Amino acid sequence: MTDTLWYTRCPVPTASGLAHSLGWLGETAAHSGLDFGVLQDAGPELAGFHFSHELSGLIREGGNVPALAARAQGSPTRLIGLTWIDESQAILVGPDSPVAGAADLAGLRVAVPAWAQDQARSFPRAMALHGFANALRPAGLTLADVRVTEVGVERDPQVRTEVQERRRDITWGVRELLDGAVDAIYVKGARAQEVAVEHGLRVAIDLDASETKRLRVNNGTPRPITVHQDLLDTKPEVVVGFLAQSLRAADWAAGNLDGVREVLQRETLSGPDGVVAAYGTEFHRGLHPSLTAERVELLGVQKQFLYSHGFLAADFDLDAWVAYEPLEQARALVAAERVPA
Repeated sequence: MTDTLWYTRCPVPTASGLAHSLGWLGETAAHSGLDFGVLQDAGPELAGFHFSHELSGLIREGGNVPALAARAQGSPTRLIGLTWIDESQAILVGPDSPVAGAADLAGLRVAVPAWAQDQARSFPRAMALHGFANALRPAGLTLADVRVTEVGVERDPQVRTEVQERRRDITWGVRELLDGAVDAIYVKGARAQEVAVEHGLRVAIDLDASETKRLRVNNGTPRPITVHQDLLDTKPEVVVGFLAQSLRAADWAAGNLDGVREVLQRETLSGPDGVVAAYGTEFHRGLHPSLTAERVELLGVQKQFLYSHGFLAADFDLDAWVAYEPLEQARALVAAERVPA
C-alpha cells in the first residue's frame, strides 16, 4: 500500500514544479493521508527512480526520453499529461565558423554525447541526435551527411541537490568545440544560453524559429507527466488532485510572469538573462498540461525516433499508455471552482 506521494521533475518550466514551489502538492498528499517526498531531496537509494519510474507512489514530470525508455523496459507507468514549452534549442558554432545555416553543416563534425549507463540515462545523446536531425532536415540532409563525433558524458546522472547541480557542466561538447575537436554542438535551455555567451559561441541554427512543430520535437517537447500504475489504481483521487494543483498553478503563472521567472532561476540554476533568452516573455501562459491529439501524435514522433536509434528496449502501443480520465476529472474540478457562487 502506498503511504507516500513521491514527486520528481526536471529543472525546466512546469506547472507541477510551480505547484510544488507554492506548497500545493504537499497539501494534496496530506489531504489523502499520505506523506509527501521529492526525489531531489531524498537519498541516493531513491535517485535512480527518476529514470526507472519503478517507485510506487511516484509522479514524474520531465524529459520524455527517460519516460519512454522506462515504459519500453516494462515499468508500470501511465501517461496522464503532456506540456509543450519551447526552451531555446539551437546549434552553436565557434565565433569564427563559416556555418550560416543547415546546408553548411554537411561533412562537418557534430558533437553527440556518448552512451550513458543505460538507455534512459542516455538522454543527452538522444537530444543531440534529434536536435541535429531536425536542424538538417530543412536542407534535405540527414545524420548520414555529417560526421557524428562522440564527446564525453556523465554515465550515471542522478537527480541532484542544488550544490551538486551547480558543479556539473550541463552543456555537452563545449570544451571540444572550443578546442577544435568538433565543429558544432546542440544546446537547449536557460543555462545553455548563458554558456554560449560566456564562451563567445554563435547560434548557427535557431531550432525554435521553425514554425513546424515536428522540427522542434525533442526530449522536452512534448514533456510527459507519468504516474506509477499502483498509485493510479489505489489512490486515483491523489492523481486527480496532483493534476488539479498543476492546473491551478498554470492559471496562477499566466498572470504572474515575474513570479514564474523567480522560480525558474532557482530551478534552472541560471540568471535572469538566461531565463529570458531561453523561454521568452509568453511561455508562462502555456503551462497547462493536456492530452490533445496533436501532443500525443508529436510524442509518437519522438518515440519513433528513439526506437529507430536504439534508445528503446522495445516498441509499445502509445495510445494504450495514455490514461485520459485523471486529467479530465481534474479539469472538471478546477472549472467548477471558477463558477461564481
